[in-house]
Order: sequence, then structure tokens, then C-alpha cells
Amino acid sequence: MSTRTGERAAMNGAVVVGVDGSRTAWAALAWAAGDAGRRELPLRIVHVREPWLAERPLSASSDQETLTERCDRLLAAAADRAHELAPGARTSTALVTGAVIERLRSESETADTVVVGSRGLGGFAGLVLGSVGFGLAGYAESPVVVVRRPPRDGSGEIVVGYDASPCADMALEYALAQAVARRARLRVLYGRRYPYTAPHPVGYGPLPVGEADEIGRRLALRREKYPDVELIESIVDEHPVPALAAASRVADLVVVGSRGLGGFTSAMLGSVSRGVLQRAHCPVSVVSAPRRRPLRRTPGARVR
Repeated sequence: MSTRTGERAAMNGAVVVGVDGSRTAWAALAWAAGDAGRRELPLRIVHVREPWLAERPLSASSDQETLTERCDRLLAAAADRAHELAPGARTSTALVTGAVIERLRSESETADTVVVGSRGLGGFAGLVLGSVGFGLAGYAESPVVVVRRPPRDGSGEIVVGYDASPCADMALEYALAQAVARRARLRVLYGRRYPYTAPHPVGYGPLPVGEADEIGRRLALRREKYPDVELIESIVDEHPVPALAAASRVADLVVVGSRGLGGFTSAMLGSVSRGVLQRAHCPVSVVSAPRRRPLRRTPGARVR
């Protein structure tokens, strides 16, 4: 694919996946290829080459594979795998030089979604969930999906944590788009952190008035907008993290906003979102309120 074609794919909102040859990166590639195919979006496969890595180690022989050759081989293998998984998806690859998190954040500025594995090696050397996943989720310009293991046979259910906050509204819209593409039902889960009957739980202030009614009203509007999606409302009297973690055992995807209010009071990446990323049994998408900046090219990108 030409450079101009590859750049246009990203600008149109590609599903971007970071690959490094690790097991979870291949799982992330499988998820991203499936998502791009279902939603008819371009797929952009990115490998980040860290600038401090030598092209050829001093101890290497002259006929040994160079770093550039290894990167090219990885991207070619990833593209071949993506074509097998989603033959109809428009696929491009990019070798990008820089720090992994910063380069993937830059990719998120024009992406529909950025997908990463929960653990990495090579271009993601030493990075585990807590560095790449946490470094992107909540700070990227697009939704971020963190994948732990290869996609399993689907249950036909997506779960979204919802509290009527702006980020939760964005998460709900993303979850609805996923439900439409997958022809899945959507479970909207609201977890109350405190006893509903308590007048002023310590540290929380007054309880929201008519919280269930407000959430029900908002969901009714979504049912009108998405009449073909089975939308299930679940309000539980427990902390949202264990509630969402339990739901993730059978869900195909859990979606959360990066920040919340009400039942997710003070929930930013580091509380609910962080807890779900650490404990979920299925892929997790973290969605932030949009903070789109002017488009700019990623330095050092080579697109095919």
C-alpha cells in the first residue's frame, strides 16, 4: 500500500493495533482485524522501533538479520495474518520510530480505536499492563482496547459500565456501535458503591436523587436510536469494579469510561478503569471524552 493510501486510511479512522511479536500482541491483532472487518474500517498495523536499539549488535555476524529486517519481517507476518482473519479489511503497516507510548498516543489522534496486548516484548520491551495499557487508556485521543488472550467464541453480550457522566455517555455510544456490528446484546451496568439507604455515606456526600430514573430515561433514548440492539439495564448494589469483573467472565467486551461520577464517583484511570483493566477476563475498552487536537504526521513513520 502506498504512503498516501496508508496515511488516508489513518485519517479516516483506522483500527490501529500495536504489534511486537509477543503472544498478547498477536491476540490484539486478531481482535483488531475482527473489529475492522465487522465495522468496515481500515486496519493499520504499527510496530514501534525504539531509537536506542542498535541496527546490528557488535557481536552479530555480517549475515545475521538486522533490526530493520526483523521489523519488516514482523510487519509482513502480521499483515499476512490480518488478511487471513479479515480478508476484506483495507490493511496497511507502519514502522514508527520513538517511544512506544508516545508513538501510539500520536496514532490515536487519527484512529478510530487503538488496540494493544496486555504484555509485550521486543518493540514493547519490558512493558506490561501498567505501562502501555495504562499509559494509553484515559490519555489517548481514541478508545483504547487492551487484549489479554486470543478472542474466544462469543457469548453475544457486551457490558458497559454506566453512570450518566460525559465519559460514560461516550463509552455507551462506543459499546452500542460494537453491539450493532456484532449483533450482540448490550448490558448496561451501574454499580452503586454505597448503601442506597444511607443518607450521607462518609466521603461521598449526598446520594444522587432519582439515579435509577435518570439512567432509565437516558437508556430509553438509546433504545429509540438503536431499536435493533437488545439493551439490558443492570443496577447492582456493589462496587463497580467487582461487578464489571464478574460480568467480564461471559462478556465478549467490557467498555468503561476513563472518568465518572455518581456511582463511579471520583472514578478516573486509577480507580474503576484501572481496576477493570487489571481484573477483567475479556478485552476491555477505555473511552475518554474527545479532546481532538489538530492532525499531525507521526515523525519517523514508514507506511506501506
